[in-house]
Amino acid sequence: MNLSCFKAYDVRGRIPDEINETLAYQIGQAYAAFVKPKRVCVGRDIRLSSDQLCQRLIAGLTDSGVDVYDIGLCGTEGVYFATFAEGFDGGIMVTASHNPPDYNGMKFVREQSKPISADTGLKDMKALIETGQLPGKAATPGKVVAIDMNKKYIDHLLSYVDRAKLKKLKVVVNAGNGGAGLVVDQLEPYLPFEFIKVHHEVDGTFPNGVPNPMLEANRRSTREAIIQHKADVGLAWDGDFDRCFFFDEHGTFIEGYYLVGLLAEVFLKKEPGARIVHDPRLTWNTLAVVEQYGGKAVLSKSGHAFIKQVMRECDGAYGGEMSAHHYFRDFAYCDSGMIPWLLVLQTMCERGQSLSSLVGERMKAFPASGEINMRVPDGKVAAAAVQARYTPVAVSIDFTDGLSMECGDWRLNLRSSNTEPLIRLNVESRGNEALMREKTAEIMALLAQMGAVAADH
Repeated sequence: MNLSCFKAYDVRGRIPDEINETLAYQIGQAYAAFVKPKRVCVGRDIRLSSDQLCQRLIAGLTDSGVDVYDIGLCGTEGVYFATFAEGFDGGIMVTASHNPPDYNGMKFVREQSKPISADTGLKDMKALIETGQLPGKAATPGKVVAIDMNKKYIDHLLSYVDRAKLKKLKVVVNAGNGGAGLVVDQLEPYLPFEFIKVHHEVDGTFPNGVPNPMLEANRRSTREAIIQHKADVGLAWDGDFDRCFFFDEHGTFIEGYYLVGLLAEVFLKKEPGARIVHDPRLTWNTLAVVEQYGGKAVLSKSGHAFIKQVMRECDGAYGGEMSAHHYFRDFAYCDSGMIPWLLVLQTMCERGQSLSSLVGERMKAFPASGEINMRVPDGKVAAAAVQARYTPVAVSIDFTDGLSMECGDWRLNLRSSNTEPLIRLNVESRGNEALMREKTAEIMALLAQMGAVAADH
């Protein structure tokens, strides 16, 4: 069987040649054999194939003697929440996030919503399937219990804000026909905001394109709605809404990097001295904010499994990646696409400031290129060429995650993707946008000599 769908952090592939109902059943068996759980929660996204895959996954678990608590249609964070809130031994989410409609996959956690990635179990599960060492049917099959976690989940989300401090804002929300709209609808009665809903209906055919706001083409509908309705802010999500993306009142897309700094400030004002976890791609703004507000910045490799591990080790109050993943101690150190916008909108209400004014000064102080993705014949050769070029002017070089180089008033990070055959470049400067653009173009020209070509995301 083709097991190429086993990735660094999850299972993901094209249906039916890379993932199908047979494999879904075996994954249930393999998870039962590896984790040895008694009670597991299972959820699924809105994709057309998710229901059948979920049913076969559940059959694999119950035939192995595991009791399954089916939480139904949800986002990935719904499985995270149910697992830690109900004390389950693990959780599995059937989703392919922002991949095309003919893809699907699964994300896995164990107790307390600790992630299972390649290094912590996925390889073991894959090996069990490859070698046929899967458990036979249990003498007593597990039971399936349908449970509704919605009220507890909504109550938990609302616990992050003081609703007395909220004011009427006009908010564009673009679910991209994914699952985020279902949660927005449940939150709506408790919030004073006027929601303008774009591509709101759940539709697994994704008639308006795959829900991936990282793609420039997918931002247009949010931007246009903000301008048309004179909205205060715009929000967009990927399909399983574990990432949240922001647009200001002018329809300008705000890089996730600047939201990390803003949310770090929010948490440090509540908890002076708290630890804030961040990734190495873009760092100067985050470091400056954390220092200004008396916190302690903790560096982690990019990727949710690494960030969550570091969050647990240092008991971080908040962690953020420029890729729009935001992590919260009170959410079992997991990422949520709902908590960030609630906190940001409360901050706008409390301070009487627009989003552009909240992040504008930080964007000027630390202009950044945004992540540039390239396909390249050999990532190691390309990184070595960049390192050789700038070592003579480098103040520091760091290899925590790829290549990070600080060169006076500008810095770069070049790293290979954990999930795709790409290299990713980020460049930032201290208050000098022209210098940032010059160095970005310079590095891209060097990478082009190494055979790099632009990728579409």
